[in-house]
Amino acid sequence: MSERKPYPSDLSDARWALIEPTLTAWRKARLDRRPTGQPAKVDLRDAFNAILYVNRTGIPWKYLPHDFPNHATVYAYYAAWRDEGIFAQINYDLTGLARVKEGRQPEPTASVIDTQSVKTSSNVPLTSQGPDAAKKIVGRKRGILTDTIGLILAVTVTAAGLSENAVGIRLLDQAKEKYPSISKSWVDTGFKNAVVEHGARLGIDVEVVNRNPETRGFQVVKRRWVVERSIGWIMTHRRLARDYETLTASSEAMIHIASIDNLAKRITDETTPTWRGTY
Repeated sequence: MSERKPYPSDLSDARWALIEPTLTAWRKARLDRRPTGQPAKVDLRDAFNAILYVNRTGIPWKYLPHDFPNHATVYAYYAAWRDEGIFAQINYDLTGLARVKEGRQPEPTASVIDTQSVKTSSNVPLTSQGPDAAKKIVGRKRGILTDTIGLILAVTVTAAGLSENAVGIRLLDQAKEKYPSISKSWVDTGFKNAVVEHGARLGIDVEVVNRNPETRGFQVVKRRWVVERSIGWIMTHRRLARDYETLTASSEAMIHIASIDNLAKRITDETTPTWRGTY
């Protein structure tokens, strides 16, 4: 890592040790394919720290501070790691470590699903956004599937007009492919029979959790609070306060990056200050 005054979003040595092997292996594979075999000059830790800075602060790429590598170079690394599934792979690896730390098996058997509709910025193509009539938002919809302690296992981002059923089916397919051990999932009443039936075909018992109609105002709903808390965790990363990404793949990558940041801190017992204290 280059010599500079650290930013609060920078990786500690302990967190970098969790991520470095995957990025080093990625670089070696690229060098092996390169005709000249010349090593790149950019430090991988500097590039990842710059990506975390954008994710945490919400700034545009070209506003990266000058003591990071050039913003175009950083974006090139980000795009490559997004397109080659590196962020998703790191998230998968850290999830297993975090689960073991909690005294659980690396592979989860149960999950919780929820969606969040968010407004978009002016650069987002109209073809990839739409109206969510229920939440009265025009933008994109984030679908998240977590385990029972709130660790993100699957992510999809679509136009907000897409139904909960369609989003839920995508998430179940993605989760079952990555985690064949999953056999149970809880969803809210926005998800209908199509998700339940699709889950059954995959070997997943999908249970719709209803609110108590006799209870007015806020209530903690069985299992639902876990995924809602996970959405709150990633929302401390300001790049996710609104969807700024031209590609939905970039939107998904930004969620994975926020999850990686939180997972690494969880594994190394580091915390992130928030206005509510720490988590």
